[in-house]
Amino acid sequence: MLRLSLPHVDDDAIAAAVAVLRSGQLVHGAEGNAFEAELAAYLGVREAVVVASGTAALHLALVVLDVGPGDAVLVPDFTFPATGNVVRLVGARPVLVDVDPATYCITPEGIEAAISAFHGPERLRAVMPVHEFGQPAAIDAIVALSARHGLAVVEDAACAIGATLQGRKLGTFGEIGCFSLHPRKTLTTGEGGVLTTDDAALARRLRRLRSHGIERDASGMHFVEAGYNLRLTDIQSALGRAQLPKLDGWIASRRALAEAYREALAPLVGAGRLTLPARAEGHSWQTFMTVLADGIDRAAVIRALAAQGIEANLGAQCLSVLPPFEGCGGGPVAARLFRQGLALPFCEQYGPGEVSRVAQALAAALG
Repeated sequence: MLRLSLPHVDDDAIAAAVAVLRSGQLVHGAEGNAFEAELAAYLGVREAVVVASGTAALHLALVVLDVGPGDAVLVPDFTFPATGNVVRLVGARPVLVDVDPATYCITPEGIEAAISAFHGPERLRAVMPVHEFGQPAAIDAIVALSARHGLAVVEDAACAIGATLQGRKLGTFGEIGCFSLHPRKTLTTGEGGVLTTDDAALARRLRRLRSHGIERDASGMHFVEAGYNLRLTDIQSALGRAQLPKLDGWIASRRALAEAYREALAPLVGAGRLTLPARAEGHSWQTFMTVLADGIDRAAVIRALAAQGIEANLGAQCLSVLPPFEGCGGGPVAARLFRQGLALPFCEQYGPGEVSRVAQALAAALG
């Protein structure tokens, strides 16, 4: 089976994890601290805080910004449910915003329209733009718009580590950026997440909240507030540290693979059978999702590809059709992307041979 994606855990990463296992220091310690410093330097921010998952990062971002009951947060309608789930988990109301059909991201225009149309009893407090699949949203314009309306910006850059806009790394534009280190991501620690900020006070509280509300000083350990247990282990940090120096090279390979797919799928585009995602200079290409023409049965296409030993799947969810987000808004573009989106096998370990195989099988499946 040609898998949808493969984690890139090479011998260097395995050896680094084994060294930590032999050391006996398994929970967050020196490796975690070093990983945070290296991530901050790579991303160009003052502070990086590692946590147990990308969802934990999003959740803590809202907690540290004191978003909660009586608040509302603008969220893309097309994303993984974690983006909306964390809004519910802090007791706030998600307000779903439709996305662009080519970039799959929310736009400043969509956010402005959602703000104008909002009449709920809650107070709009924040916006959570998602850089879907590594595609840069118009985050500079979104930050400026949000500032005019007094909204905090939490960047969901779960899929976008290493992606850039005008040379600046994504996840560094808003008050807080959040990344995922899940196995489907280009840099993986199995499970894991990262928060980024230039605000030292926010970073200090994030570190406190991820570890039972503890702060340490020369006199010992102090429980300052109620916190969580959302630490990343040193085993996982060692995996991440071994991969980080190779990340830009892997992203370059993914960009080349995306161009190979564009060329191979051009006949299907010309025949009106599917459309391709928009190009962007700083795209990191965590996923390559096409959109099938209306009337094509995606489930049947997935089955036909599987019969040829090729794994494919939907791209992301439309939150407005899910029970937890009933009555939260949404739009037709997100619904169509959810219904017709088709993610194809994609990772830096694949090359022209895999692309040709997928293109031929997809052409056959589409008749």
